[in-house]
Amino acid sequence: MKNFLRKVFYFFCKLLIYVFYPQKKELSDWNAFATVKYIIPQKILNINGARKIPWPVHFTSVVSGNIKTGYLATPGMMPGIYINGMNGIEFGDNVYIAPGVKIIGANHDIYDYSKHVKSKPIKIGNNVWIGANAVILPGVEIADDCVIGAGAVVTKSFLKQGSIIVGNPAKVIRSKYEQ
Repeated sequence: MKNFLRKVFYFFCKLLIYVFYPQKKELSDWNAFATVKYIIPQKILNINGARKIPWPVHFTSVVSGNIKTGYLATPGMMPGIYINGMNGIEFGDNVYIAPGVKIIGANHDIYDYSKHVKSKPIKIGNNVWIGANAVILPGVEIADDCVIGAGAVVTKSFLKQGSIIVGNPAKVIRSKYEQ
């Protein structure tokens, strides 16, 4: 009986995954824990206001705005992430985002704080890793294969592939391709 109930529970969890995240085929290997961690708070209880986001968002993260994602890019899955896509954000394939990252797509108008300034969308390339508590500001473009170090504040674009970007303000310290 116990084994039967476990199988029914896992079937129910897989069903929820397919219903709520049909476009994310890579989630098919998820387990029951993921269902409880993402689907129930996000899709059923709408705890973080991310019910309409078509990928998993951790219940402590906030994701909103015009966001496009590539394959294996599920921004907001880690705890404490804030993503504001007001002017648009484009994630490439295979983007990893550590806990506490802030990606801010719009600034306030300095003359009227209730308004936002239009800017170019943020573009993050393929195979990018964004370290814990990094901040990416509006209009920034990050090239493919880059690493953004923990705590970096990225205020400008970095268009050279394989750059390791750290600091406040962020700067390139070396290339991943150097030995």
